[in-house]
Amino acid sequence: MDNEALSQLSTELGAPPPDLLAELTPDQLSFLAGALGKERESRAAGLGEAAEEALKLVPALARGPVRRILFK
Repeated sequence: MDNEALSQLSTELGAPPPDLLAELTPDQLSFLAGALGKERESRAAGLGEAAEEALKLVPALARGPVRRILFK
């Protein structure tokens, strides 16, 4: 396996990749790592948007302190 592609995938997974992925080419490993990174970013953005929407349910005067507590 390509060390750079393997390292990138390990970073995205947060753990060593399964041995089965040794059959993938370096390009496939890089593609997989990139797809995982994009999905993580997408989910993080969606979570941020959902949190901002939820803050609309909090009374206006309390939004600032609640936002500071939630988003330290």
